[in-house]
Amino acid sequence: SYNVFFISLGCAKNQVNCEQMMATVQHAGHNIVLSPEGADVAVVNTCGFLASACEEAIDNILEMAELKQEGGLKKIIVTGCMAQRYKDDVLRELPEVDAVLGTGSYGDIALALDEVMSGAALRPCHMGDIHHCPQGGARILSTPPWYAYLRIAEGCDNCCAYCVIPSLRGNYRSRRMEDILEEARALAEDGVQECIVIAQDITRYGVDLYGERRLPELLRELCRLPFHWVRLHYLYPDNLSDQLIDTIAGEAKICNYLDIPIQHCNDTILKNMNRRSTRAELLEVIGKLRREIPGITLRTTLIAGFPGETEEPVSYTHLRAH
Repeated sequence: SYNVFFISLGCAKNQVNCEQMMATVQHAGHNIVLSPEGADVAVVNTCGFLASACEEAIDNILEMAELKQEGGLKKIIVTGCMAQRYKDDVLRELPEVDAVLGTGSYGDIALALDEVMSGAALRPCHMGDIHHCPQGGARILSTPPWYAYLRIAEGCDNCCAYCVIPSLRGNYRSRRMEDILEEARALAEDGVQECIVIAQDITRYGVDLYGERRLPELLRELCRLPFHWVRLHYLYPDNLSDQLIDTIAGEAKICNYLDIPIQHCNDTILKNMNRRSTRAELLEVIGKLRREIPGITLRTTLIAGFPGETEEPVSYTHLRAH
């Protein structure tokens, strides 16, 4: 058996993939270690969304490479979004890397481990189908024991003009509700108090699988489990239905906190971004949330300097007033 050290970078969705890889490696009879010094293999699970994320990933890989050169580490495997996006660059520019796994191949981690440790001269490169890779599976939680992420879907169909996620993670694919609830039940039984529901867009949940949005139903089922809190991350503003708002308002366990990336409030720029909301619709949905869920906290992300945006001031004060 080998001693394997994991580093996970980027978003919570990537972290879930890392937790699944750790479980796969442990199930194959290997040991997860908490320090790279003296490990057989270091796995760097990368983010590739922004240039800064790629720089962080490269810094971590180079740090492992230095340790490898000193003899404190034998092999390096690079996984995740940067590996998917820049596979050839990683192999060419980082000769210290011994294997690369794309986002469709997290399940191949134990195989890659055996390959790099076998001493073969080839550098394995596993790039599975990003549209059909399995989403479930055992996990070793890397969060503190009181909270855990619950990923309900993979990929994205929104195709915003500035975003590379669909080409890294594939089409939007909802998980079967019974599979999600089985995983959630296991988390609750393990003592998890806060269940954080994640996906690239949780509001779209069910459309591809059931022909309709079924997030409200899923949330009601999650609230029946012995969690203290259920928290929602990444809701697109154009999919916030009255039924969903009623569910959030009516379920005591759902945190009155929503993460809704609006990106902008100028109609022309929103259209150029390939977003489906208008300023008026954003104001309407934010107003509705404030009315229906008193004391709600909203978090968002905004993009400034989008190509085509001019110096002409865009007033955010009206938006803030809502």
